[in-house]
Amino acid sequence: MKRVLIIAIAAVLAGCLLVGQRYYAWATNSAGASDPFDEVGIGLHSHMPGFVQDWGCARLKENFGDKTMPPHGCGSPADPVQWR
Repeated sequence: MKRVLIIAIAAVLAGCLLVGQRYYAWATNSAGASDPFDEVGIGLHSHMPGFVQDWGCARLKENFGDKTMPPHGCGSPADPVQWR
């Protein structure tokens, strides 16, 4: 039973690390994308807590702020085509 628990915890940890790495790569644009409209990144962004979303939007704005409108979740509440 103890072995199954260790394997389950390792699998959950690996999944969290994989999701975190994918979100970090999208938010910091480490892949060198030409725009921030990656479906996986936006999907992960919508499930992140507020402080992580704020951090991700700030990184995206640094990279794409003057080039394009913000992806879903990073737009201003008053004007969705402006960065928050």
